Amino acid sequence: MKKGSFEYDEEFLRKRDDSLIVLSDGGLGMVLVSPKYQGKVFTSTADGSFGKSFGWIKYETFDLKQPDPHMNAFGGEDRLWLGPEGGQFSLFFKPGTKMEFDNWHTPAAVDSESWELIAKSGKKVSLSKSTHLQNYAGTNLSIKLERDIEIMEPKAIQQLLRIDADTSVRSVGFSTVNSIRNTGDKAWDKTTGAPCLWNLDMFTPSPRVVIVVPYNEGTTGKVATTNYFGEIPKDRISYKNGILLFKADGKSRGKLGIPPNRAKNMAGSYDAENDVLTITMFDVDSTASYLNQEWKTDTAPYSGDAVNAYNDGPLADGKQMGPFYEIESVSPAAFLKPGEKLTHQHSVFHFTGNKAALNKIALKTLGISLDDISAVFK
Repeated sequence: MKKGSFEYDEEFLRKRDDSLIVLSDGGLGMVLVSPKYQGKVFTSTADGSFGKSFGWIKYETFDLKQPDPHMNAFGGEDRLWLGPEGGQFSLFFKPGTKMEFDNWHTPAAVDSESWELIAKSGKKVSLSKSTHLQNYAGTNLSIKLERDIEIMEPKAIQQLLRIDADTSVRSVGFSTVNSIRNTGDKAWDKTTGAPCLWNLDMFTPSPRVVIVVPYNEGTTGKVATTNYFGEIPKDRISYKNGILLFKADGKSRGKLGIPPNRAKNMAGSYDAENDVLTITMFDVDSTASYLNQEWKTDTAPYSGDAVNAYNDGPLADGKQMGPFYEIESVSPAAFLKPGEKLTHQHSVFHFTGNKAALNKIALKTLGISLDDISAVFK
């Protein structure tokens, strides 16, 4: 059994997770979902059990004797978190604590606790989780999260992305519909603070992976926040003709974000070493308020980004969580009255096969050729 294959990951997880569910598109496409591990999509494949496993999984985390008090990095091709991470209404820091790593704790509902399986079929699974949290401002939040994950057949993927894929191309795709409901008795507003939904996709890097983020040129303000974890080196990022390119080799830690007036509803990556084109598609509302997630309290709390990308790398002490890279999308702030809910959709698609055929898909969806993607960081 080959490490890096879907079969390897499925067998590894089945030994530790009796809740595991495999969704199938009726052909070679499969998606692995875990109610026990926070409703994660752990991984997927376009080539059956022996095919490449697209999600990044940190195997060592499953065998830890004690849970990590900060974050249990199991990995996962798509996981649902709650934001904001930092700022005046943070869900990761207790009120009054300094925003530094020692005080940073991921909410258990999206980090270590299991979710309830509501329904499942061969192509779709529905899950939910109820929780109570206190934000940095001291507001108590009663929350119900719901999540539908559905694998898509190749024909449906092509229709959604408006592509006509060559028969040599193999694909797998899934959609997630995520919602948050205010189950308390008080409204969430700009004074109390409000949470948001946050989809994070973890993938395995290679020396030749580049993240591609199209953005709107015809508007004002900065294109991207590039200093979440220190300024991203200039030889790792490029802006040209409404396309941001970000080197994602897992060797230099950096994160960027695109504000809602610049963000489009699509991002992706191309792994030239393994001929894998990945597309993510998500909801964006250019007029809505997005939460600032930076680890500081002196910034405007509703001036945040709608789309993020992360490349993992060594910390100052040489330790490293991955390597992996991430493409992320967030919902606007959930200003909800009691009983109301907000929904955020986020989908992931992978394509492998003939490079010329993949190039047509990249041009149609991301607006850039594979050669132009690969040439930037040579």
